[in-house]
Amino acid sequence: GDASPANQVVAEIEAMGGKAIANGDDISTFDGAERLIKMAVDTFGDLHAVVNNAGILRDRMMANMSEAEWDAVIKVHLKGTFAPSHFAAAYWRDQSKANKPVDGRIINTTSVSGLYGNVGQSNYGAAKAGIAAFTVITALELGRYGVTVNAVAPVALTRMTENLQPTPPTDEEREAQSPRWIAPIVTWLASAESKGVTGRVFEASGRTFAIAEGWVRGPSHSPVDDPTRLGPIVEELLGTARLNSGMDGKPGSWPQPQKK
Repeated sequence: GDASPANQVVAEIEAMGGKAIANGDDISTFDGAERLIKMAVDTFGDLHAVVNNAGILRDRMMANMSEAEWDAVIKVHLKGTFAPSHFAAAYWRDQSKANKPVDGRIINTTSVSGLYGNVGQSNYGAAKAGIAAFTVITALELGRYGVTVNAVAPVALTRMTENLQPTPPTDEEREAQSPRWIAPIVTWLASAESKGVTGRVFEASGRTFAIAEGWVRGPSHSPVDDPTRLGPIVEELLGTARLNSGMDGKPGSWPQPQKK
């Protein structure tokens, strides 16, 4: 891929007195992800935090979506989160088994499109929902090695999103979607202070900072083994269940599917 944005970030970090190195590998492949983690360890002597943030968009209504558009988004987002995490986890596991101190961090990037659902983004939303589930599961797996795993659902104008709106954003919209509202939680999650926090998904933007709560079991009924009995039972359960959350994250704000 184009390494120039990464090189620009390296220059910014070095100008502030820091040390950085760019990597242009395809992190959605095991070879590329392994080289990335090895480069970090070889350059800095250890690995402290991994921020999985690779992403692309191929938005289209599901009935019009091509196989290539589906596969590309799932590969970059979901496998591009799994592969670097895999090699980072293996490194930390080996360090832990060698009785070396480990205080590792994995910070994944999910999206409100995956948490709550957005029309025209079935590929992107499925990948981002998968990343949220991946976060919860790997937090359970890696805690024994001294590693926390969390995710951030940002709303920000970036190279990936800046051309999505039909009209140029206003100054107020740009401020609300500035990446400066995202950086603090990512920085904090990578810090020692976040040591006791794992398996969580945070929403961050210029309009809100919140914790996204996952699926919960709603109204329930005793097991049913006869499909002819299910109609009134489902109706009763739906009568007391809340609607899904909408894109605003508020419980019950999910829009009803439109019917012709």
